Amino acid sequence: MEKKEYDVVVVGAGLVGLSFVNMLVSHLNINSNHDGGIKIAILEKQPFKKHDSSNKFDSRVVALTESSRILLENIGVWDNIASEKVCPFERMEIWESDGTGHIEFDCNDVRQNSLGYIVENSLVVKCNLDKIKELKNVELICPATVTSLTRESQFNTSTITLDDGTTIVAKLLVAADGGDSKVRDLCGFKLQEWNYGHHAIVTRVNTEKPHNFTARQRFLPDGPLALLPIQFKEGNSKQCSIVWSQKDKTAEKLMQLDDINFCKALENASGLCLGKIISVEQRAKFMLKQRHAQDYIMPGVALIGDSAHTMHPLAGQGVNLGLQDSLALVQEIEYSVSRGLSPGNEFGLRRYQRKRKPHNLAMISIINGLKMLFEDKHLPIRLVRNDGMNVLNQISFIKNKIMREAMGIL
Repeated sequence: MEKKEYDVVVVGAGLVGLSFVNMLVSHLNINSNHDGGIKIAILEKQPFKKHDSSNKFDSRVVALTESSRILLENIGVWDNIASEKVCPFERMEIWESDGTGHIEFDCNDVRQNSLGYIVENSLVVKCNLDKIKELKNVELICPATVTSLTRESQFNTSTITLDDGTTIVAKLLVAADGGDSKVRDLCGFKLQEWNYGHHAIVTRVNTEKPHNFTARQRFLPDGPLALLPIQFKEGNSKQCSIVWSQKDKTAEKLMQLDDINFCKALENASGLCLGKIISVEQRAKFMLKQRHAQDYIMPGVALIGDSAHTMHPLAGQGVNLGLQDSLALVQEIEYSVSRGLSPGNEFGLRRYQRKRKPHNLAMISIINGLKMLFEDKHLPIRLVRNDGMNVLNQISFIKNKIMREAMGIL
């Protein structure tokens, strides 16, 4: 049985896990007296698929904030992302389907070129992976399935056994393996979890009217509909990625519709804000759950991204929070390593948790509050809700503060 030892082992080679590794190596090389030569392994159970650079739709798109763009730029992957399929959005419109409430946000009001960027998840993964392949001290082990995990409390190390019998010892084990994290479960992290009772339908549509680089969100009685601008062909601004949150049974009925009737249903749900829906591509459906780990750390182990928290996608903050988790953990690892300590130093991990847990909990609370507010059908609540949106739309300094908070540029 082969045995390998590493300073840091990351389980999960998705967007957050790969970005974390690139951040870690970049920070150790640039900001520390350490030579950045710590041994890192990335374990991923799914074989990597070649990224499709054609116009074919990737059902998973992410809305990256300006602060996330800066993080990706700092690790040297943004330019490659931006050279392919990125659509900046300059405005955002939010309104309610059965009322008069309406809010508009414009990047010019905060002196920015855009409010954010719509990009394919697989493209960010591909560009991160290309960068990682250039790193001599990082080993990518794929496909690799974790079958068992034991922790040595005396040395704060973790021993992982893979499906091929390989044993891997880590001074710091980082779980970046998503909402159904196996590492989190094997380590025994306690989890608060509940089902929203909703599924999100995602697809790409062609519309009659151009999106004008505006992200739109319409709150419907049974869930929000987001229309996110995309532009994969130069000059074509009549395509949107949609994220349509609906109750489980309704979502299933929508998935069963043929394309013509689905387009009609979507036209009605969107209020024809982009005119007729000309065509729709293959649809995908995802169950929506909220999860939050009671702790993000234990000796020698840290959770980041969806392994630590998942939430409703109505604000599109999941990936951005995961990237902020990554940066906070990297900073603590750098601090420990530069002082000759283990990357899994207990005090550094505690500082990471103190930085990120309150912020993520606050964001979850805000999103859940918004979800419940817009689902309340009582007339007095609807009147207050609509009046409040219209009043807020007139108060520039509050709107600008909200925009800066959301963009992470305070």
